[in-house]
Amino acid sequence: MTIEPGHTLPDATFMTMGEDGPAPMSASELFSGKRVVLFAVPGAYTPTCSAKHLPGFKDNMADLKAKGVDTVACTSVNDVFVMDAWGKEQGADDVLMLADGNGAFAKELGLEMDASQFGMGTRSQRYAMVVDDGRVEQLFVEGPGEFKVSSAEHVLDNL
Repeated sequence: MTIEPGHTLPDATFMTMGEDGPAPMSASELFSGKRVVLFAVPGAYTPTCSAKHLPGFKDNMADLKAKGVDTVACTSVNDVFVMDAWGKEQGADDVLMLADGNGAFAKELGLEMDASQFGMGTRSQRYAMVVDDGRVEQLFVEGPGEFKVSSAEHVLDNL
């Protein structure tokens, strides 16, 4: 079953890069008491993700915060080292980079996809969601090969 607006997020564990190296972060730690925009990409360093998706959220951070967003986070089925390096390379210091290395979070949401034909295995679908205190307020899932509804601009228009 795919998660829907009104549902509570599962309490999965992400990996983040801390000052002392990789560190776990629970979904409850991330979402509890906050309004968070979470967006997912099929893979760090992939063309649309690097050229449009992550830069859009980085460039619109002030507008998102002005509309009541506490945190903007990006997740992908990549390891914590790749997510950290990608975020640094993109200059996305204000975007929390979350590694869903085994795809457990994507699977629990029902938003995983099979990218085996591209040699990428199981990945996350491209989406964005607005989460208020752990509950999905809005969810924007892209169709295959599309980049429209999960963009920062679309999210902003719907806040």
